[in-house]
Amino acid sequence: MSKNKRSRAERRERDKAAAARRRRPDWMLVSAMMLFFFSAFLLISLHGEIREDGFVLAAVVPLMIYIATMWMPRFFPADKLLLAIANFLCALGVLVLYVTDRGAGTSRGVQQAMYYGVGILAMLVCILLVRYIQNWHFLIKVVMLGSAALMVLPLAIGTEQNGATNWIVIGGTSLQPSEMVKMALLLILGWYMSRHQFWPWFIFAGFCLLTLMLQKDLGTALIYYATTLFLFWGTTGNLPLTGLGMMGGCGAAVLGYRMFAHVKKRVAIWKNPWLYYETSGYQMVQALMAIASGGLFGVGLGLGSPRVIPVYFSDAIFAVICEQFGILFGVLVLVMYVILILRGASIAAGARHSFHAIIAMGATVMLGVQTFVIIGGVMKLIPLTGVTMPFVSYGGTSLVSCMGLIGLIQGVASVNQDDLAYDYEISRSMQDTFGMPNAEDY
Repeated sequence: MSKNKRSRAERRERDKAAAARRRRPDWMLVSAMMLFFFSAFLLISLHGEIREDGFVLAAVVPLMIYIATMWMPRFFPADKLLLAIANFLCALGVLVLYVTDRGAGTSRGVQQAMYYGVGILAMLVCILLVRYIQNWHFLIKVVMLGSAALMVLPLAIGTEQNGATNWIVIGGTSLQPSEMVKMALLLILGWYMSRHQFWPWFIFAGFCLLTLMLQKDLGTALIYYATTLFLFWGTTGNLPLTGLGMMGGCGAAVLGYRMFAHVKKRVAIWKNPWLYYETSGYQMVQALMAIASGGLFGVGLGLGSPRVIPVYFSDAIFAVICEQFGILFGVLVLVMYVILILRGASIAAGARHSFHAIIAMGATVMLGVQTFVIIGGVMKLIPLTGVTMPFVSYGGTSLVSCMGLIGLIQGVASVNQDDLAYDYEISRSMQDTFGMPNAEDY
């Protein structure tokens, strides 16, 4: 074959491969996401004073989306829709934080991009743990002891923020141990519940809740409690004890209201934020005004006044999104969370091992409860708590923890795909051995 014919044949093969890639829905979705964030960071960087870090983010953020959504799944089966949604939300948080950095003298957007990279590594580690560790008997005890030590650290060396003593400072970096323990809690619940051992997980969950109450971190305590109670009901089906647990949770909420002044203040603000507009209700009012001022289509990326909201970068970042992108975009973000939750529930339902089903469902419930708590608080459906919006709010431990939870779900999805592939190979082997008819022949 001549060189010209060979080059034409190679060109045709490349064109066919490119056409096939363009027809793939996963590649089209990821390409649209990468183009969206590349254009957004580029436009913001060219608006007003030119900033070099914006050009870097315009290249790095789409690259991280590609790596986490398209490149990593080459090495193991993956649910790319789940990965795409999680990575879109992470990149959205980086974009919004970077936009609000302009003129504020902060660098939260760049820091969040670094946390995003660490979160991808945490997700990969959790995927590999679920895929390849078969016997957790010894490791789960190590995880339990280490998690218990982390939970009590804030009581000894913690710092107070917004009424809760749930942060520790190590080397100039603030960490929230309760965020790091979320994945450990699911592994412990999954291991002992799948073996019908009640007391180990009950004692550990009770210890975590008591520690969170002492730290006055009631938002995280709510997430822990709701996740544990849901998994208990899902694994036992015991409605009387589940109802008793719900009543106990309501009683704990009333007790927390009577014991902690900052909880009483938040409930009062929830009832009528305008009454406390000039003091403690200022943030709630400004968040509601930001959502309203955005209208259906938003005031535009980089416009508006997001920094008038005191804690716009964590508690009220959903209000900033609605202001700049519009209420319709905010609804689409909520739809993404719903799809993520439905996808996680489907993966848990398809698991063949009870341990895998419990950790996948627990991670899904944990993300769902946290999303409802923070977005419901910003929209004044429930009292505002100090939890973060999953994947989007500023915070290293929160983002890494959420990506770790996605890693647990994705690890279970990967094992499910391996099980299906094994079943397919067994069925083909039986057809070849016994001469059974093949469905592909009909």
